[in-house]
Amino acid sequence: MDVASEGPRAVPFHVLLEGECALEVGGELYPMKAGDVVVIPSNAGHRILTSGAGAVQGTSERTGESIIFTASADGGSPVIDLFCGHFSVSPGAGTILFGSLPTPTVASLFDSEAGRSTLVRLSELMRAEAERDADGSAAIMSAFCTVLIALVLRTAGGAGAGAGVWTAVPDEHVSAAIRRVLARPGGDWSIEALSRQSAMSRATFIRRFQAATGMTFGTFLTRARLMTAADLLVGSDWTVSAVAAHVGYRSESAFTRAFRAAVGETPARFRRVEAGLVPGDA
Repeated sequence: MDVASEGPRAVPFHVLLEGECALEVGGELYPMKAGDVVVIPSNAGHRILTSGAGAVQGTSERTGESIIFTASADGGSPVIDLFCGHFSVSPGAGTILFGSLPTPTVASLFDSEAGRSTLVRLSELMRAEAERDADGSAAIMSAFCTVLIALVLRTAGGAGAGAGVWTAVPDEHVSAAIRRVLARPGGDWSIEALSRQSAMSRATFIRRFQAATGMTFGTFLTRARLMTAADLLVGSDWTVSAVAAHVGYRSESAFTRAFRAAVGETPARFRRVEAGLVPGDA
């Protein structure tokens, strides 16, 4: 099954409920087993492959009011039970958050009984609503998908060797450092201070932070600050300079450069677009 790249700010996901398959993305092949939820933050085109001899088989689609049902073109017994969709990511904080995750990001929810129970119940609700496909189904499915991504973000790991996901760090010392920064992103954070608070040397903190999150502490700090800034630009009437100072930037120009590099537009334009004062990108 070939899956084309969606529009901007779309993040595809696949939930494998039964069977085995493989995800092909970025020239790499990633095996999937029942209970795996795979998210593709880069929104890259990709392919789902199932095992078996013979030629590649196509699929047929049935389009409902808000759901598309896909099955093997020639019918027959199902090979896998796969639920697919995409998240619509908000600009600013959402874009920065998903941009910080590896492609693919994988949560193996069947690895624990609690995860299995949660995913089974959630998938039953999603399947029932998809089959109902009535007025309001799209909104309900959107709410279910929000629950799904929350499960992924607190459970997931990167599929590549050494890849990490900072929202689900198993290292308690690193996790505690992340919580401190998120609680006060504008603080005068330094590796020296955080390593002392974590009772480890500077070199050990640097190594363990990158191993657990897949990024340097400096990269994480920048993203944490810019996510907070994006929320403030939309949800407050603070000036750009006040937002910049609140999230730890000593100059508005430095903040503007960092924000534009992460989001693709200046803080001032981002605020106007989100307020509906100027058109944004399609």
